[in-house]
Amino acid sequence: MNSVLLDTSFLITFSDPNRPNHQVAIAYYKECIARKISMYLSTIVISEFQVKQAINDLPLRNFIVLPFNVDHAMRCGIVIRQMNRDAGDDRVQVKDDYKLISQCDCESIDFIFSEDANTLSKYLEKGREIGLVSAKSILLRNGLDLSWFENGQQSILS
Repeated sequence: MNSVLLDTSFLITFSDPNRPNHQVAIAYYKECIARKISMYLSTIVISEFQVKQAINDLPLRNFIVLPFNVDHAMRCGIVIRQMNRDAGDDRVQVKDDYKLISQCDCESIDFIFSEDANTLSKYLEKGREIGLVSAKSILLRNGLDLSWFENGQQSILS
């Protein structure tokens, strides 16, 4: 793992000690710091997070802010054209997920930390299946898995 994009759901869980996967989010954050993994914070995620909590509450010095640029927008158009939204999925939420997926693709970001299995992870996997994107989703509900940091290799001692 060289880089990760932080999804809104990750940030919410990271900042709220009452959420079930708070300690998992903290553990992934600390592991990224310890291993010097680049943690990207999309301006799209910032706008979503800011709705309920100030982004300044987070340790911003440890994140690389990633603006949504023209190349991301162009890639997003291609992603939308090639991946249909499932019936029943919220159009606005899916559009933002497509934008995050496009940013990962354009910036060669390896992973997305998320709690969103219903849309973001689902569409990321669909994009991988058709060869459209290469990033993978790491869901907090699955607990801390250090093998993500070791190219899928597990320690003999774990």
